[in-house]
Amino acid sequence: MVQPLAHLRLCAVNIDGVMLEDTFSPVIHHFLVSRGCAYTADIERSIFSQPRALAGRLLAEAVGGSMTGEQALEEYFEERARFVAEHPVRVSDGAVELLERLRAAGLATVCYGGLGKEHFDAFLGEFAGLFDEPGYVCTNDFRPGLREIAADHFGLAFDQVLVIDDVARVGEEAGRLGMPFVGHPSSFEHSFQRQLMGEAGVRHVVDSLHAVDEGLLRTLDAEAAASASRH
Repeated sequence: MVQPLAHLRLCAVNIDGVMLEDTFSPVIHHFLVSRGCAYTADIERSIFSQPRALAGRLLAEAVGGSMTGEQALEEYFEERARFVAEHPVRVSDGAVELLERLRAAGLATVCYGGLGKEHFDAFLGEFAGLFDEPGYVCTNDFRPGLREIAADHFGLAFDQVLVIDDVARVGEEAGRLGMPFVGHPSSFEHSFQRQLMGEAGVRHVVDSLHAVDEGLLRTLDAEAAASASRH
């Protein structure tokens, strides 16, 4: 891009489901269905993008309370380890190009998610130079973490931060805060996130990160500037 964006200053990109292909939805679905739990939009809405301890309790409750939250979380991560052994974690198609477009537009970039920084280092470490300090923010203790990323880590107004995430709950929080948001829902066949994003009123939803192109970035920038001028 020749001209930098006028209003936006930062893009916060979620790690699992955006920068990396979704390896959580299939495991959560199997965990619940294999234990006799009907997999519904309400179940998915309640569990996704929650602190790990809460997600564990919700998983345990969903399967009838036969285990503690800690046990559910331990079994879940054991199942996920087996899943990724057969389906290795991969960088999403278009993810690196997206980072390059964001930086060319003059935006700082940061990655965030619920797992520790070692997860970022393992799968995105080779691209760390495309992110700005701190590079990665673990949001497990304050999910979804949008307020903290914008205000505490970068000292920016909410409308100056673009968020790209695969979970509708995060889009709802972005809407409450007045943050520009792009939804990138999972393509997993049993996922409800596209439906939930529609119900949440998310206006910009993409199937591919290639779709977050210069035209969409300029649209988001103009919308954010217009929103800021009204407040």
